[in-house]
Amino acid sequence: MTITEQQEQTQTAIETGTWTVDPVHSALGFEVRYMGIAKFSAPVEEFEAAVVDGRLSGAARIASVEVKDENLYAHLLSPEFFDAERHPEIGLSTGELVRRGDDVELEGELTIKGVTRPVTLRGTITGPVADPYGNPRYGLRLATTIDRTEFGIEWNADMPAGGKALSNDVTLRAELSLVQAA
Repeated sequence: MTITEQQEQTQTAIETGTWTVDPVHSALGFEVRYMGIAKFSAPVEEFEAAVVDGRLSGAARIASVEVKDENLYAHLLSPEFFDAERHPEIGLSTGELVRRGDDVELEGELTIKGVTRPVTLRGTITGPVADPYGNPRYGLRLATTIDRTEFGIEWNADMPAGGKALSNDVTLRAELSLVQAA
């Protein structure tokens, strides 16, 4: 391995400073297996995120979850799921982002329904690149799988042939376009 390859493998993921999410070119959401046959996924439309001196933090507004059914939307916001009236946001804060080539793994704390638990996020990073206006950008793709019951989201229903309607494992995904703050 050359010295350049070694440096690339352990370089700081994002240059020092403040990098904010470009909400137009970013996405956030979750997916969970439903009735054992398909994955239900839903985007969260309103969120913010920033990397300040190499540490990622962010928040997502629960009421902005986008689903195709009014009853399901109301159920997700109810105390049986996110309890959006009492806990309107999901929060995340992490330790320093360190990259190994294009791979990123970071430790952090996720807060849902007022419960904070450690999480490990894995993904990839691209950049920096200059956008058409000369602004430096990074792309950050992250995912983690959590057990929703550890955050107090315990609703479920029995299936007629056995088993539960909803998996406990939920995958959270983020695709972030980060631009350096002025």
